[in-house]
Amino acid sequence: MNIKDIARLSGVGIATVSRVINNSGVVSDATRAKVMAVVREHNYIPNGNASNLKKTRSNTIALMVKGIANPFFADMIKEVERQVNLRGCPLLIQHVEDGVDEINAALQLVKEKNLYGVIFMGGTYDHSEEKFKQLPIPFVLTTITTTKDVDPAVFSSVIIDDMQESYKAVSYLISLGHRNICFLARFPLVQHTTGNRRLMGYIKALEDHGIEYDASLVEDCEYSPSSGFTATKRLLNKKKDITAVFAASDTIAIGAAKALLSLGLSIPNDISIIGFDGIEMAEYYHPSLDTISQPGVDMAKASVEILFDLISGQSENKHVVFESVLVKRGSCKKINKQA
Repeated sequence: MNIKDIARLSGVGIATVSRVINNSGVVSDATRAKVMAVVREHNYIPNGNASNLKKTRSNTIALMVKGIANPFFADMIKEVERQVNLRGCPLLIQHVEDGVDEINAALQLVKEKNLYGVIFMGGTYDHSEEKFKQLPIPFVLTTITTTKDVDPAVFSSVIIDDMQESYKAVSYLISLGHRNICFLARFPLVQHTTGNRRLMGYIKALEDHGIEYDASLVEDCEYSPSSGFTATKRLLNKKKDITAVFAASDTIAIGAAKALLSLGLSIPNDISIIGFDGIEMAEYYHPSLDTISQPGVDMAKASVEILFDLISGQSENKHVVFESVLVKRGSCKKINKQA
């Protein structure tokens, strides 16, 4: 028997069973009696480590976000908050600036707020296994790229396969006849970053379709419209024969589209463009932009479910990889010959 079985047999939620077992939170006398009857009937004994953790921790969950201004994270943050609140816990949202050690920041919050668990969201982490092991509470890495070899048993993660999804976008452009495809991302030439993994997918798609990789078609830029705008103008000054743009984020794609339009070019008649993430802004941009849409809300929900399973002692660390969807909105067009 585990806490999920007790919840099912009692006809209540896992969070309610947890509150009854740990004598915390508000539960009606009738519900408490119903849950305890099932506990006694099945001789259920809570996991000792999990119970001790619950007795010594507050019920606050922390969400540590890098790149909180990224529109892609907006719906994810809302869903994390909703799912955490449904489980009777408050959520503390903490913005982590670039250059700040997120593990140290989390350790400080554990000390100050006596946290229940942590979800880390966004960024590239170069922490060692020993560093991760310093965290005394359950945690999940969501939409995060790790640069060091760390035993998967040390942490949980919820991600997409950046290389595979990038490959999907570039293969789509190639299927439309494009061969001169530029790529825009942050730190694409720095190993193990998100930008680099998407660059690897870009290169593999080119190679698998017999197209030679041209490094001059790759531009480094921040994940912002303004940076995408200036990077696209730099590329067009270097290369006049580009027929398609693949941006590693929708925010970059929006800036790239603005640059093309400002030069009097038509999307997709002159140049096709596809982004990455699936943010709402890209859909309502004119023209609406094709994209690789990440299932952000589902990823956020899964992150919370994994975290609470870890907290309750009902699960070991696990790693979930979601698949993204190619969304076609009309910003990419089939070409018959090279421009």
